[in-house]
Amino acid sequence: MPRVNEPVVEEHVVERDDDYRRVRTVRTVCAVIDVVCWTFAIVLLVHIFLVIAGANASNGFFQFVAGWADGITLGLDGLFTPDNASVATLLNEGLAAILWLVIGGLLTALITRVALPVGHRRAWYRRTVRS
Repeated sequence: MPRVNEPVVEEHVVERDDDYRRVRTVRTVCAVIDVVCWTFAIVLLVHIFLVIAGANASNGFFQFVAGWADGITLGLDGLFTPDNASVATLLNEGLAAILWLVIGGLLTALITRVALPVGHRRAWYRRTVRS
């Protein structure tokens, strides 16, 4: 005899198909791209802060951040050449940080548009009028 207040338990077998694997792989790749681009932007922003704040350039942490920043400026080191070195760092590395975020956003948008199945893509707002 079934009990009245006992919950009914149903079991569903769900098989993971190729779409699931593809979605998982694409989202993982996009997450890695986001993490790398945001890390580069944050390193550049930390270096900008250290230069503007007048941090000790012979400090090990400053040298570590400056070494990373030199390698990820996207060739924008001497784009702006104002008289003040702090302003030059702000402009050049600030632009590089913004470009890293734009590059990451464009790459992830392109990858998800091309590689994800239609049902898993980001839905854009569409208004339809039906007569």
